Parts: sequence; structure tokens; C-alpha cells
Amino acid sequence: MRVLHVMAARGNGGAELYATDAMLGLQQAGPAQCAVLHPAAPRLAEMRAGGVAVDTLPLRLPFRPLARHAMRQLITRMRPDLIHCWLRRAAELVPAHTGVPVIGWFGNYKDLRPFAHCDWFVGCTPDMAQSMRERGAPADRVAYVPTFSSVTPAAPVTRHALDTPPDARVLLVLSRLHPAKGLETLLDALPDLPDCHVWLAGEGELHAALAARAARLGVAGRVHFLGWRTDRGALLAAADICVLPSRYEPFGTVILDAWSMDVPLVACAAAGPRAHVRDGENGMLVPIDDAPALAAALRRVLDDPALAARIVAGGRREYDAGFTPQAVTRQWLALYDRVLSARGGGR
Repeated sequence: MRVLHVMAARGNGGAELYATDAMLGLQQAGPAQCAVLHPAAPRLAEMRAGGVAVDTLPLRLPFRPLARHAMRQLITRMRPDLIHCWLRRAAELVPAHTGVPVIGWFGNYKDLRPFAHCDWFVGCTPDMAQSMRERGAPADRVAYVPTFSSVTPAAPVTRHALDTPPDARVLLVLSRLHPAKGLETLLDALPDLPDCHVWLAGEGELHAALAARAARLGVAGRVHFLGWRTDRGALLAAADICVLPSRYEPFGTVILDAWSMDVPLVACAAAGPRAHVRDGENGMLVPIDDAPALAAALRRVLDDPALAARIVAGGRREYDAGFTPQAVTRQWLALYDRVLSARGGGR
């Protein structure tokens, strides 16, 4: 099987991370793959080292017609069995009428129109897949494939290394510093949690605004901006709680990061957490933008070891049942087989 992946984004967001993780997982499972990536993609060297052929030419060209022409040339040379577009910009880059089935992957509830050249539509939650059907995607060409966590166990980062007192309780956030992520809610909760320090692992447009907010709240000394990190396993191993305070989160792979690393999860009730987190069973769920409720939930987990152990065990059961890299890779391969069978082919 020959698969051409297209991921046009250049950032370090969760979608970009998952897409490249999925490609690396599939590479180990056998398909021959080529990935069209942005020349500034942060994992480009890692992809090549993992055996995935990478082509950056289409995303180095300044005009879309030229980029599409380069894509058509690549498709002619590679003769893929299917094309897998990760997110809207990738779908818009693929030319029409290639004769190759095209899969469009959605990381959120996007308009279907930019995916007009796609034959199949994949959502990362059941609700997202259902939303596609309701908006006109052919029901028999819509699928749900979950994301997975690629965090690997590691020795915990020391509090000393991150300027944190040894006896502090650490609240870890793995997130872009973006308005959708609700980071203000966590900062607003921090005055009620005097023994806690926050580690913000991520980059983004709100860095200065969040730093100013922390200063106004009098908690600047307990908020640590770590920037983009590649040692999520070490950070999770050191954390007391993983916090997902998002206002908008279609899924939230951070949920799986916490479950896979046996770290208690506390999340705000955006769409993804609301669909997967059962309060008091595999995590704690609080209303969006409700700092007092978030502070209270965090306090409960910190002060009740039995509750923390229960939600960790529940998260681990959930993760092992259907969200391991191996389980999700099998689902992708099954979908690829289904796509090829639908056009009269097969692996």
C-alpha cells in the first residue's frame, strides 16, 4: 500500500503532533509512505529518520496553483493508492481529479467546503463524525478514528530544574497559549491554591497577556512559562495534576497523555472532555470559565489520595481499551482497507 500524506501546517499544535505520530506509527506497520510537510515543520528531520519519505516542494511554492501543480507531479511520480489530507489547508492543496481516493481528516468542527476534493471524511470524535453526516457528508464515507498519545515514560523533571520549590504541588498544562485554551481560568483559580505552582508547557500569542494577568493576581512567582517542550513524559511524571482548562477543545489529546502516564486529570467541560471524561471516575470535569469550580476540583484531588487513585485507574482502563498507538494504528489500516475496497482495490 502506498499512502501520500499531506500536512500543510508548520506549528507545534496537537493536530500537527498527532498527524506526524500517526505517520510514524503507520510506518512501523508496513505501508510505503510519503509526507508532504512544510519546510519549517518542527518534526521534519524526525520523520525522515523514522523512514518516512518527506517532500517539502509544494509548500515552498508561493502561489497555490504552483503548489497544486507540484502536488499533481508528485502524485504522478509516486502513484499512491490513497491520499490522506490532515486538516483544511492540506485538503485545499490537493488538486481535483487525480483518480486517487482522498481522505480528509478533521481535528475540529470545520466547514466541509474546503474538503470538496475529499472522498472520505474522518473525525477524531464520534460527535465530530456525526456532525459531518448532518452537514451533508455521505454517511457511508464518514468514519471515526480516535487520536492517541505518543508520550513515553521518562524520569521526572526535578522541581529545582524549573525553579519550583521541592514541596510545591505542580499543576501541568500542555497547551498552546491561545484564547481557546482557557488558561486565564487556571490563573484565576491559583490564588485559592497557595501551595500550587503552574507549569505552562507551550507557546503562543497570549504569553505576555498571561504573564501580566499572573502579576495582577499576585501569583507570577508560581506560574512558569516553559515554552514548547519535547519532554512531555518527564513533565507528566513530575506533575501532581494535569489540567485541561480549555473553552474549546474538540477532543484534547492531553486527556490521553494524562491517562497513559497515570496522572490525575482535571478538565473544563469543552466538547472533547465532556464526551470522554466522567467526573470522579476517569477525571474531574468542571464548567468552562468557572475559576472557583476549577480551584475546588483541583483541591479535592490534591487533598484526597483515594479520589486521585480512582480517577487515575479509570483513565488507565479507558486508555488501554481503545486509545493506545497500536489500537489506533490498526483502526487507520482498517479504514485504508475499506477505502481501497470501495474503489475495487485492496491491500
